[in-house]
Amino acid sequence: MAKVMISLPDDLLERFDTYAQRRRTTRSGLLRELAEHELAANSDARRRRVDELLANPGNYGGHGTRYVREDRNRDNP
Repeated sequence: MAKVMISLPDDLLERFDTYAQRRRTTRSGLLRELAEHELAANSDARRRRVDELLANPGNYGGHGTRYVREDRNRDNP
C-alpha cells in the first residue's frame, strides 16, 4: 500500500480528526473512505447521465451517427 503526504489547514485537520474519532477510525481510514465514496459517486453520476442520453435518442434528432461522421471528417480531411 502506498503512503502519501498531504497538507491541510490546521482548522480542517482538527475537524477531520474529530470526525474520524466519532466514526472510530483513523485519519488514513477516513481519507480512504471519503476518496472511495467520492470516486464512486462521480462514476455513478456519469453512468446515470449516459443512461439518460441513451434513453432519449431524440436529443440528436436521430442523426447521431451523421454528426460523428461529420466531426470525424472535419478532423481528418
